[in-house]
Amino acid sequence: RELVKSGIKKIDGSIECETRSFSEKLIPDGWIWQDIGNYYGAYTDALNWQENQVDIFLKSGSKVGENIEVISSEGTFTGELKSAEKGTGDNAYVYFPINDSIVIAGTIPVNEKSFKISVTDVNAKEAFIRGLGAFLNSNGIGGKYWDHYTKGSELVYENFTESFRKITTHYSPSLDSIIYWFLKKSINLYGEALIKTFAYEKQGFGSTDSGVALVKKFWKDKGLDEDELNLHDGSGLSPLNRVTTHVQVEILKYAKKKDWFPYFYDALPEYNGMKMKSGTISDVKGFCGYHKAKDGKEYIFSFLVNNYNGKTSGVVNKMYKVLDELK
Repeated sequence: RELVKSGIKKIDGSIECETRSFSEKLIPDGWIWQDIGNYYGAYTDALNWQENQVDIFLKSGSKVGENIEVISSEGTFTGELKSAEKGTGDNAYVYFPINDSIVIAGTIPVNEKSFKISVTDVNAKEAFIRGLGAFLNSNGIGGKYWDHYTKGSELVYENFTESFRKITTHYSPSLDSIIYWFLKKSINLYGEALIKTFAYEKQGFGSTDSGVALVKKFWKDKGLDEDELNLHDGSGLSPLNRVTTHVQVEILKYAKKKDWFPYFYDALPEYNGMKMKSGTISDVKGFCGYHKAKDGKEYIFSFLVNNYNGKTSGVVNKMYKVLDELK
């Protein structure tokens, strides 16, 4: 709204997103194809808009095995999405792209009239520009707004940077707020954006690889064995990540001694009556966190199960029984 107050009546040219301070490598190493089309596998850049995701609405028939109808979406979708039994939930996966068409596979339950799934928006910056342009037009600021951003372009600013006029600055929520939603809702984009921002803040250029190197060095300087902290991204989505239970407990012990610990503790979800973060990837389940027993004894724990058989829910119930011993 500061643009409206600035007195600008018309924009000759384009609205552009300056993203050259972040790497063009938008997806970390090791992310699998089944993940990167879905909301939890959204890419990160210098500008992230509406968590870089869009919603698709689906309609299923009354019989198991029927094809699913896409009733509302942005883009073209094809695939092998079928209806499944009632109560089976969202088992739809999006794959980007094949011949400019987005593939959806898997299942959703029968008898759904408007079943929502969220997918990666590969045009988030353009969506931001279109939205801003529409807002300006509706407030009397005319102009043609091109869906264009500077990364990879031949625009040169050095001859007229002094003519730039900053109209307004919009700040993100505070770090504790970002961490809160990152941990509570496992929004992977926040972790990926943070690790790139670490690199940008320390080195002037945001990239996942540099951010990971900074994180590993930080903990190495704190005395942790770097071989126990094999990281490839900021959220843990890559199957290449390998972190030991020992290093997780040491990091949780470190956090407990810091003045920001109350904010961190508050951000941890609660499962099984315990404050702990869960982690899930194919055939791997983990919990780590804090618990105070009835006798007043305090525990810091990490519990990982690798290469299990059967349903995740069955493994989780067995893990809860073990963790109950801390109560």
